[in-house]
Amino acid sequence: MKRMLIALACLAFALPGLAQTADEPASKDDIILYLQTMHSHDLFRRTMEVQSQTMQQLFREQIIKDKGSVPPEFDEHFKKAMDDLLQHMPIDEITDAMIPAYQKHFTKGDIAAMNAFYSSPVGQKVLQELPVVMQEGSQAAMPIMSKYLSEWKDHMEKEMQDIEKSAPKAAPQPPKQ
Repeated sequence: MKRMLIALACLAFALPGLAQTADEPASKDDIILYLQTMHSHDLFRRTMEVQSQTMQQLFREQIIKDKGSVPPEFDEHFKKAMDDLLQHMPIDEITDAMIPAYQKHFTKGDIAAMNAFYSSPVGQKVLQELPVVMQEGSQAAMPIMSKYLSEWKDHMEKEMQDIEKSAPKAAPQPPKQ
C-alpha cells in the first residue's frame, strides 16, 4: 500500500511536467527530426514524379482541345522539363521556409506523437504508398474535376456576359478639338 501511495505521488508530481512538454512549442530541431522521420525530401520528390504524370496527361488533353493534336515530341520535351524542374527544385529552402508553419500549428507533444506514428511500420507504409495513392486518386478524380471546371468556366463566361449587358452604357464623348 505504501508503495502504491509513493507511485501515485510520483505520478502526480510528474504529470504537470509531462503536460508542459506536450504544450511546449516545437523547436526547429523537433520539426527537422519530424521531417527526417517522414523522409520529406524523398516523399516530396516521389510525389512530384508521380504528379508529373498526371500533369502531363492534363497538358496533353488541353493541347488536344486547343490545337487538335499533340506535337510528336511533346512527351519527350515534357519529361525533360519535369526532370529539370525536379533536379533544380530548392527542397532544402522550401523545407526551411515551412518550419515556422509547423511550429505555429503543432506543439512539441504533437510532433513527438507524429514521429512515433511515422516511425512505426504502418506509418512507414503510409509514407511509401502515399504518392501512388495520390496519383491513383487524382486520376480517378480528373474526369470529375474536368467536367466541373468546364461547367464552372461556362457559368463564369455567361455571368461576365450578363454583367456586360447590364452595365450602364457610357454616353459617347464629343470628339476633342
